[in-house]
Amino acid sequence: MSPIRRGRAKVKAPTAAELGDRTTALSLALVSGADELDPTGVDESRRVLDRAHERLTIAGDHTVVALAGATGSGKSSLFNALVGEPIAAIGARRPTTAKPTAAVWGHSDASELLDWLHVDARHVVGSARSEGPARPDGSEGSGSEGADGLEGLDGLVLLDLPDFDSRELSHRREAERILELVDMFIWVTDPQKYADARLHDEFVSLMAHHDAVTLAVLNQADRLDGTAVKALRQDFTKLLEADGIHDASVLATSAVSGAGVPELKQRLANAVAGQAASRQRLNADVVAVARRLRQGVADGEPYVGRLDRTQLDASLARAAGVPIVLDAVARDYRREAFAHTGWLYARWTRGFAADPLRRLRLDRTGGRPAIPVDIDGSDVRAVLGRSSIPAPTPSAVSGVELATRSFVTDASEGLPVRWAQAVEEAVAHGDGSLADALDQAVVGTSLRARRPVWWLLVNVIQWVLGLTAALGMIWLAVLWVLGLLQIPAPETPAVGVLPVPVLMLGGGLLLGVLLGLLSRWWAKVGARRRKAVVGKRLFEAVAHVADERLLIPIDEVLDRHRQTREHLDRVLG
Repeated sequence: MSPIRRGRAKVKAPTAAELGDRTTALSLALVSGADELDPTGVDESRRVLDRAHERLTIAGDHTVVALAGATGSGKSSLFNALVGEPIAAIGARRPTTAKPTAAVWGHSDASELLDWLHVDARHVVGSARSEGPARPDGSEGSGSEGADGLEGLDGLVLLDLPDFDSRELSHRREAERILELVDMFIWVTDPQKYADARLHDEFVSLMAHHDAVTLAVLNQADRLDGTAVKALRQDFTKLLEADGIHDASVLATSAVSGAGVPELKQRLANAVAGQAASRQRLNADVVAVARRLRQGVADGEPYVGRLDRTQLDASLARAAGVPIVLDAVARDYRREAFAHTGWLYARWTRGFAADPLRRLRLDRTGGRPAIPVDIDGSDVRAVLGRSSIPAPTPSAVSGVELATRSFVTDASEGLPVRWAQAVEEAVAHGDGSLADALDQAVVGTSLRARRPVWWLLVNVIQWVLGLTAALGMIWLAVLWVLGLLQIPAPETPAVGVLPVPVLMLGGGLLLGVLLGLLSRWWAKVGARRRKAVVGKRLFEAVAHVADERLLIPIDEVLDRHRQTREHLDRVLG
């Protein structure tokens, strides 16, 4: 059981596969959300991932434990007591420890690991046992590790770090560097400095998320009686809980008397036997940076497909000149209807009316002309199919801006500031590309529809009536000429009192005019229908532009947000 958090120490250590899954998920989160996540957190996450990759690729099952403490806490003495040899220098002059010193248990080579840690001072425990070095208590060393109960420490790499409160800045930085790399650290303090603010504010509280791989030691317990030691342990425990380490427990030791050292060795042996301290440390680092990044991601994101886009599409349609085009389509329908169903002898007046679609440079088929080889640069836009639809009015432009801003606000609702800015930047269209895209959408939309059948029927009738009137007029003209020449004419048939030629002329003209008026009224109805059909096509074209230029870019940002959130949640389990 960990002496810091009993409750959380029972959590099962992550397997190599679980740790690999979490590092992969964190990497994917950085890929999908690096531009919108906190830059400092991203940099820290990348360092953690690099460190995890480097640590996991180093051969050997070693557990790196660091003794960290303030000046005069007896850290080096405790290191020597654990090693069983006077490896670390001890003296009255402070600071004593300038460079980290390593003690390695077991026969597995730890050179690659120590090179990665940049620790040059190394000692293999047991390598010089035959020389019988003196122990802290004055006894001679034997050749058997079992005599000291150290047979369970094979694979342990113990580091004696420089004092983190050293007056030498390089010493403090070296201690901080090593603490970022080791698998397990032991906070060593003494009765005078156990409440030191630097220990708690700059180290313990910041490393609180590493509770599974942390030990707390109150050293130099031999200077106090049992009651005082108990009181200080309780006070130290409360300070650790205030640092964020709940259910904390403190181990009292003495490098002079050896009190607590066997228990500390046993806990080190437990950590080494599990061979999980490195994974616990790396897992704690990965989870910590993921938790920090998760603060910059919302718990959900809007679904673009469900947002109300009515105002957006309507404003874009106005800016694209769709109402103007539809009005031209209706007038063009009435013009073409008159050409097919109007009074036969009035159709020639159609030539005086301008083609409304041609004036807007719109092709009924929605096609675009080919580009001539010798075209002038000034005519490129015209040949490429740029219409002559009037530019949108300031009110139409403002309507697009307002609708776009409203849609972006809905799409970024609940998102953190960086993600909301990314959504807004995704729809930036100040370069005029949106206006060109809308115009090309209108130009490329077919304005043609199937010619109504009634046009053909009315046209046939109008021709029959027109020819009948013409024949009647010719018949009357012949009779008039024969009368002038006093040539006897055959008897003219009549219907009642009206001669047939008069009926043909009058009936053909009158019925033709009446049918033309009726066709003109019916053409208005048809124009509204044609306007509705073409309007649907134009609105779909404008909606397609909105999808490409606005919705899809927004959806890409929201999709990256979703991926980042899911990856970070996967890291956090």
